[in-house]
Amino acid sequence: MNLQGKTILVLGMGETGLSMVKWLLRQGAKVRAADSRPEPPNWQRITTEFPAVQLHTGKFAAPVFNGIDMIAISPGVPLADPSVQQAVQQGIPVIGDMVLFSWALEQSHLPRPKVVAISGSNGKTTVTAMTGAMLKKSGWNVEVAGNIGPAVLNALMQRIDAGDWPQAWILETSSFQLETTHNLNADAATVLNLSEDHLDRYRGMHDYATAKARVFLRDKTGAGVQVLNRNDPGVCAMALPGRKQITFGVDEPPTEADYGLRHDGDDLWLLEGSQSLMKASELNVYGLHNAVNALAALALCRALGVAIEPLLSALREFRGLPHRMEKVAAFNGVTFYDDSKSTNVGATVAALSGMKQNVILIAGGDGKGQDFSYLREAVAHNARAVVLIGRDGGIIAGELKDCGVPLHFAVTMEEAMQKSFLLAQPGDVVLLSPACASFDMFRNYIHRAEVFVAAVKDMENKFFSFGQKKH
Repeated sequence: MNLQGKTILVLGMGETGLSMVKWLLRQGAKVRAADSRPEPPNWQRITTEFPAVQLHTGKFAAPVFNGIDMIAISPGVPLADPSVQQAVQQGIPVIGDMVLFSWALEQSHLPRPKVVAISGSNGKTTVTAMTGAMLKKSGWNVEVAGNIGPAVLNALMQRIDAGDWPQAWILETSSFQLETTHNLNADAATVLNLSEDHLDRYRGMHDYATAKARVFLRDKTGAGVQVLNRNDPGVCAMALPGRKQITFGVDEPPTEADYGLRHDGDDLWLLEGSQSLMKASELNVYGLHNAVNALAALALCRALGVAIEPLLSALREFRGLPHRMEKVAAFNGVTFYDDSKSTNVGATVAALSGMKQNVILIAGGDGKGQDFSYLREAVAHNARAVVLIGRDGGIIAGELKDCGVPLHFAVTMEEAMQKSFLLAQPGDVVLLSPACASFDMFRNYIHRAEVFVAAVKDMENKFFSFGQKKH
């Protein structure tokens, strides 16, 4: 796509929006930028560094959309915005950063790199990082980008400027990014799972799943491999005729090309077909869901024809990512885990289900319109007690009241931590896995985690200072 001289409106001035502004200017486009916030994050930078860009802040107004050839939309701006929908009805194309990235690969005179694309409700950041680490261990020149950060166009510009063209791009893709994507042409792609999330943006699960399934779309000949979770009916429904599918799941693999798990006494083995690869206990990331994440990453890498041994070596070395089942401390027989990145019900169910110990669960926040009834079974089986925080704590309590598990409320994270410590017994786990967004109480999930960790450390210091057991 030749963008020279095109008038393109970039909506949203976060990291992705700014990356699109910079990329489009490099392509010779005439760029406008707009953000509905009065003072968006990068408005001063755009004004200073890119004076040719017409910048509009505040509520979207009709003149901003006049005379444009295309809209480049940031993930945080809904396609359902009335101004965007009016432009769509007028035949104006709406694209995102993944489309611009794909066009760049098509137009490059350099050899086309492999593209691996990862989406799903939960685990996609971990699987993206795992896959990148595994390919690097195998000697590949790899760039990991997308929703995981950095923005894919920022990474692309850095690679071009450095004259360092990667062999593979490993991309984490969100449903918001995929809404406008039709040409990713991934050599291997996966949707790890589907659970209720972002239903404050989508009309229902069907629309959400439809957005996720766009990760498999191609506008070129050639069949990219679909890596599918065979235990998730919504994901299985994304299988496309004529495409190669590889599956993974918590059960044993149905064919030699698939991936799964086998219990052998007290050991849990990762399998490729009938071949035992490694014990789950050799992983440095905790929980059954992380064993499944490892299977997905293996399937993606093997779809590219990579030898197995360096992949397994990389999995043994992989330490996980911050705020995803991250061990914070252990004292008085109680272990504390930070799983603040679990911002939806499915993620918290996975975290609870992967626990062998009794759990004191800290949950709650901005529920995003989710159905919290899906927490019941995991809470009933794995939780000793639940401490609820945040705006929608009462809604969660309404769904959990008949689970037979005591429910407690806390106004602050510090209070939640104190109550959890008093409720925990030796051998228990205190788990922050909110199943909610954080914005009702915190700046973001990282800030929420920082407050939790500080509360744990404060309790640990007091415990050892007094030298007394609470039990």
